[in-house]
Amino acid sequence: MTDNQFLQRPLITPQLISTRVMAILRSADASALPAAARALAAGGVTCLEVTLTTDGALDAIARIKDELGAGVSVGAGTVLSTADTRDALAAGAEFLVSPNVEPDVIHDAADQDIPFYPGAWTATEVTTAWRAGAAAVKLFPACTGGPTHLRQLRAPLPHIPLMAVGGVDLEAAGQYMAAGALAVGVGSPLLRDADRDPSPEALDALTARARALLETVRPDTGPEEKNHL
Repeated sequence: MTDNQFLQRPLITPQLISTRVMAILRSADASALPAAARALAAGGVTCLEVTLTTDGALDAIARIKDELGAGVSVGAGTVLSTADTRDALAAGAEFLVSPNVEPDVIHDAADQDIPFYPGAWTATEVTTAWRAGAAAVKLFPACTGGPTHLRQLRAPLPHIPLMAVGGVDLEAAGQYMAAGALAVGVGSPLLRDADRDPSPEALDALTARARALLETVRPDTGPEEKNHL
C-alpha cells in the first residue's frame, strides 16, 4: 500500500490544527467528564478525546457534543477494533485515537473519511500507520524517548505529522513542539483531579491550566504549520 492510495486521506481535525492540543479525558467513570469538557473549552482547548476505557464513555461523547456544539471536536480514544469504531461513530465521535497500529481499523476509518490518530513508536510503525490512512500519527508513549526521539523520527519522515502523547506534562509540551510535533495530547497533567472532583475551584483551575498550555504550544502561523495541513 502506498501513500498515493490515499489521495482523499481524512483531514486533520481543525480544532487540533488551531490549538495544537488534544485533551485526553480518561477516568474510572464518565460522570464528571462533561463538566471537565466545559472547563477545557472555556480555556480554549477544543479538541477532546474521551477514552473508551472510561465507564460510560459513549454516553459522555454524545452529551459533550450536544452541550458544546460544533466549535468543539469530540473523539474516542483507545479504539482497538472496527466494532469500537462503529460504536464510537454512532455516539457522535468525530475522530478516533488508538495506542497502537491496526491497519485494518485505520483503513476502515479512512474509508469513512474519519480522522484516525494511531499510536506508534518506531519508524516502521509510523510509516505503517500512515500508509493505512492515518490523518496523523501519535508518538506513544512520547515520554519514553522524549522530544529527541520525536525529532529523530521527523528527520527521515518529515511528511508524516506526529503528535506527542503519553507522559507529556505542561512543562515539556513546548519542547515537543520545538522538536517538530504537530500537537501534544495531554491527560492527567492537565485534568489532575477535575475528572473526579468537578467542584467550581477544580474546574476554574482546569480552565487556567488549559489557557497556560495553549500559550506554551501555539506557534505563530508559518511554513511549519502549512506543512502539516
